[in-house]
Amino acid sequence: MKKIALLICLLILGSSVMASPVSIKEDNGIYHITLSGNAVKKRINFIATDSLMTNKEVHDMSKSLLTINTGFFDPKNGKTISYIVTDGQTVADPLMNDGLMLNPLLRLHMKKILNRSEFRIVECNKKLRYEIVPHNTPVNFMCSVKTSAQGGPQLLPELRLEEEFFILKNEEGNIIRQSASVLDRVPRTIVGIKDNEMHILIITNKNPKNIFEARDLCKSYGLEKAMAFDGGSSTSLDYKKIHVTSIEANDTGRSLKSFMIVK
Repeated sequence: MKKIALLICLLILGSSVMASPVSIKEDNGIYHITLSGNAVKKRINFIATDSLMTNKEVHDMSKSLLTINTGFFDPKNGKTISYIVTDGQTVADPLMNDGLMLNPLLRLHMKKILNRSEFRIVECNKKLRYEIVPHNTPVNFMCSVKTSAQGGPQLLPELRLEEEFFILKNEEGNIIRQSASVLDRVPRTIVGIKDNEMHILIITNKNPKNIFEARDLCKSYGLEKAMAFDGGSSTSLDYKKIHVTSIEANDTGRSLKSFMIVK
C-alpha cells in the first residue's frame, strides 16, 4: 500500500511540474491565450531583431513555447517605432529611427508617440508583476523594468486614441488622420491583465475588429487593463502546432521587428 501511495504522489507531482502555464482557446477566429502563475513571468521576454524576421522564424530560432508580434516598426528602413526592453536593457529605441524623427508631421506630435502605452514586467523585491502604462511612467522606488514592449493605444481602463496620436482631429473635431488602422476592421494583437494573469487576444482575418470593437471584446473578458500591439498584417501567433498569420497569400507571415517569447 505504501508503494502504491508513493507512486500516486509521484504521478501527481509529475503532472503538476509538467503542467503548461499557457492555455489557449479559439472561438470564431479569435484566439484567447492566458498565461497563469508567477513562474511564467520569468520565462517571458520581449525582444527586437537586428533585421526583420517572421514570427515563425523567431519562434523556431528561440525554441519558444509561445511567440507573438509586439511593437510598431517602419517597414521602409526596418527600424523601430516602439521602445523594447530586454533583460533590463533598451534594445530598440525610436529615437534612433531617422524616418520617424525627421517626419515633419510626426515631429509635431513626437511627445505623444514616444509616450505610447507599453506592457511591462516589473521586478520589485525579487517579485515580478505585470503593468500597462504610458512609456514615461516611472517605476516605483527599488523596482526595475525587467522587460517591456511598447505599442498602443491603451484600450482599458480608458481608450487613449488622441493622447497617443492614433487619431488626429481638426478644429471642428472631425478625424482627419488615423494610425495603425484603428478605425478599420483588421486583425489585431491585444494584450491585457486580469487577476495578475496575462491575457493575449489574437484577432484574425476571420473576425477582424476596429479598435472600439477590440476594446469591447476586452471588456467582455473582464480585463482590468488592456492595450494593442501592432496589428493588421503584423498580427502573428506561434504556439506548438498553431501558426497564425494575417497574410493569406503568404503563410510564412510578414517580416517584423519585435516579439514576445515565452521560453
